[in-house]
Amino acid sequence: MLGAEYGAERTEGQVPPATPEEQAELDEMYARMEQIHMKPLWTQIGGLMPTTPEPRAVAHHWQWRELYKLASRSGELVPVGRGGERRAIGLANPGLGGDTYISPTLWCAIQYLMPGENAPEHRHSQNAFRFVTEGEGVWTVVNGDPVPMRRGDFLLTPGWNFHGHHNIATEPMAWIDGLDIPFAHDMDTGFFEYGTEELTDEGTPEHSRSEQLWAHPGLRPLSFPGQASASPLGRYAWEHTDAALNDQLALEDAGHAGVVSPGHAAIRYTNPTTGGDVMTTIRAEFHRLRPGAATTPVHEVGNRVFQLFEGSATIHVGDESFTAEHGDILNVPSWKKWSIEAGPDGADLFCFSDHPIFEALHLARTYTPKGI
Repeated sequence: MLGAEYGAERTEGQVPPATPEEQAELDEMYARMEQIHMKPLWTQIGGLMPTTPEPRAVAHHWQWRELYKLASRSGELVPVGRGGERRAIGLANPGLGGDTYISPTLWCAIQYLMPGENAPEHRHSQNAFRFVTEGEGVWTVVNGDPVPMRRGDFLLTPGWNFHGHHNIATEPMAWIDGLDIPFAHDMDTGFFEYGTEELTDEGTPEHSRSEQLWAHPGLRPLSFPGQASASPLGRYAWEHTDAALNDQLALEDAGHAGVVSPGHAAIRYTNPTTGGDVMTTIRAEFHRLRPGAATTPVHEVGNRVFQLFEGSATIHVGDESFTAEHGDILNVPSWKKWSIEAGPDGADLFCFSDHPIFEALHLARTYTPKGI
């Protein structure tokens, strides 16, 4: 009965138990509340306002070899074209009830493009990026600008930019997609529009136009004097990421500051017009750990996703530990303590998160347990 479920406020030691007459009145009141879609706060405050976050998402480990095997099979069976649009396979967090979300705010998928295939142009209000796990030979065309995609590259498609892909190589290519689809869906802010049937430019330049303008360290074109809400740079080339991480570790070897913690170098991809995050809802980082090095355990509001790019690592999330190898993907739910230990060959990890959302809303919080 509703009274049995909702009458818990009449507990011993606070007020006397409800009499049969009172209980009947409570049952009637709660039944009427339910009929007109009401619910009293006193019956659910523990669930609505827990003492610390209680995420529905759980930490989960996806193995790259399994993801790639299924993506490859889908390449044989599922054509790319208008309608399905992309051969992308989303990762569904087991704690989120079947939605293809890796966290309540983030979407992550493996995308696979066969030799000679074109993924048609479209645009959407959701912010998106690509991180290339292996291979090359695909160009993504963003607002008519062909951008090369190579191993280790981080590429942007901010919201409402037309984009499509074409593979000119003789081999298939795979990468991960990250978007803020769940956040846009729950906030009712999603828009989508088809583009042209053909790509607006099927060129294959060594560098995109956005790189020619923006990929020079510390320099910005005077033809673009203002700020952009999302980075105007379409490709963050692996060669620059790799060099920056190596230089941080070289400074550590020389006895100078430069690393996050002993043996742990890291960079954040930034918007060159603001110095802030590349997009308003997504942060992207890359971490390099020397063999045996470990990160400091931390609790954070917000969700992280890691992909092991090179080496091996043990990723600790809450009371669980996961051994990750090349390409493996693992998520960290909000406020779950996490840390990473590199294997004997060290570890390179790409990471993306929803932290800009919570920082903008002044809901960000970080806690490092004492004694660590």
